[in-house]
Amino acid sequence: MTAIDTSPTTAAPAPGTPLWGTTLTSSDLSGSPLSGPPLSATVLATPPTAELHLHVEGTLEPELVFVLADRNDVDLPFASVDELRAAYSFGSLQEFLDLYYACTAVLQTAQDFRDLAWAYLERAHAQGLRHVEMFFDPQAHTSRDVDVDEVIDGLTQALDEARERFGITGGLILCFLRHLPVGDAAATLESVAHRASDLIGVGLDSSEVGFPPAAFARVFDRARALGLHVVAHAGEEGPPSNVTDALDLLHVERVDHGVRSLEDDTLVARLVADRVPLTVCPLSNLRLAVVSDLAEHPLPRMLEAGLLVTVNSDDPAYFGGYVGDNYQALRDVLGLDDDALALLATNSVEASFADAGRKAELTAEVRAWREARRTA
Repeated sequence: MTAIDTSPTTAAPAPGTPLWGTTLTSSDLSGSPLSGPPLSATVLATPPTAELHLHVEGTLEPELVFVLADRNDVDLPFASVDELRAAYSFGSLQEFLDLYYACTAVLQTAQDFRDLAWAYLERAHAQGLRHVEMFFDPQAHTSRDVDVDEVIDGLTQALDEARERFGITGGLILCFLRHLPVGDAAATLESVAHRASDLIGVGLDSSEVGFPPAAFARVFDRARALGLHVVAHAGEEGPPSNVTDALDLLHVERVDHGVRSLEDDTLVARLVADRVPLTVCPLSNLRLAVVSDLAEHPLPRMLEAGLLVTVNSDDPAYFGGYVGDNYQALRDVLGLDDDALALLATNSVEASFADAGRKAELTAEVRAWREARRTA
């Protein structure tokens, strides 16, 4: 078997164009163990940020697929990393999900999940990640006889290491696969009820078309009774009514995606008035044909409408970019300037489930980044 080096390293290759900016001599944010690297070091061209819409299974790069397949004696229908990477091209959400679930077959042990999450955390840290609320899909693993405790243990280990090494905070959001029976979601939730303290919330993902939120109302009621936050995917491929139902029936605190909310003026007014966060994923929307051209992405209009928009990577291994890459694409293609990027990063902090103290630290980091960029 091919072994993988599981020890933390100090750097990770970033996809695409390097995001490093200029070297500064301004004072840093020292004083807190979670304040991150000093601003006297090289500063990213994209801001420090929280990521709130990130499926850890969607960070599975082709190279790691082959390493884990070798480790676990899994036969892959691809002859090489290049052949698999070529398959990371989709015309719809369903085409993506078919490959996404097929690749999860290589994830079998707590160590596998630790290695998966660590690879993401290391890479995203190099692009400015400071806090992450990480989605995971237990049903995609328990259906293969992988114990849910193995999944949670491995992901938690990586998050603990990232907190100690990088100062990254956050936690886990368990997502239900909406294309599976509601009873399966309910059973999944009960299977982890004894570990509710290891989670920060639950979510709803997978195929949106044909699977509206209403069916999961009782499951979400139970999640709230366990003290968990609740979020849900809505308004990506599905209509604005799915966003309304997620708010009214699931009582979600955040809407994941939500880009089609703009089609309903009444809904937009409600989202603005209630400061409901939308976790938007620009490069994902492009790769899954929600928009045909990134230049046509509705994010600028969402900001102009006063919506609480955040920027996230969704499934970055499959969609061509991690969180910093998404910010950079907004700068390069949509012309967003430092003020707009700082607003989006500040929104991500406000929309997070971090405590007030951590939010204050992260907001200060974004302000310091903006000032550093201004004086560079």
